[in-house]
Amino acid sequence: MRILTGNDLKTGEVVWWNGQTWSLSVHDAVDVGDAADQILATEEAARRVNVPYALEASQTEDGVRPAHIKDRVRALGPTVRRDLAVPTADKTGWDWVI
Repeated sequence: MRILTGNDLKTGEVVWWNGQTWSLSVHDAVDVGDAADQILATEEAARRVNVPYALEASQTEDGVRPAHIKDRVRALGPTVRRDLAVPTADKTGWDWVI
């Protein structure tokens, strides 16, 4: 199963292709198969989404599950409490952070 993701150009939120438009829920994502490149080109040209890409996923009992951990984190949100996150305003000296 191949699904599409990117970031909403206006809000920056992670979005998933549902077959007609972009959704905030990974569970709305549909299998695009071989049409991925065509859809990505059309959507990027329309400037609705930033840096869209295709990724492998599987359909599980709980819904769509991206194959790679990076995309699972993108789908489900931060893995830490936002109130404990390091402020992003000043990144001086943080080039070592992976």
